[in-house]
Amino acid sequence: METIKARREAAILFMLVFVLGVVFGGVGNRLWNQHVSGEQQMTIPPPHATRDQLIDNFSRAVKLTSDQRKQLVGIMDDTGSRLRALYAPLDGQKESLRLNCRARIRAILTPEQIPSFEAYMKRVDEQRKAQATAAAAANAGH
Repeated sequence: METIKARREAAILFMLVFVLGVVFGGVGNRLWNQHVSGEQQMTIPPPHATRDQLIDNFSRAVKLTSDQRKQLVGIMDDTGSRLRALYAPLDGQKESLRLNCRARIRAILTPEQIPSFEAYMKRVDEQRKAQATAAAAANAGH
């Protein structure tokens, strides 16, 4: 009985030492890569990052010089204005589709639901307008 208990304790102790070795090895490897060998983690900006966040993250990741950063800003601004010009003709079509979608949704609602729907859509429109204003201000500032 004592032998079985001793073997079980030995197996548990062995597994504990093994797991701790894996954990400390992983942590040590990460610390070594970051601090001793100078390896840096690439930080990917969030999907809705601002233009400045994208430029900052890219500049740090690639270690751009100040001259390269200025050139990058020019490239980003030029590309942004070209994309806006490319999609501008579609704005009318987007609005038409949006209005059609809302009319179709209204058609499935009860008369009691329509005021809530209209209030909700008003908030959505205000938020869209605020985002467009903020984006226009950001683009005008750069």
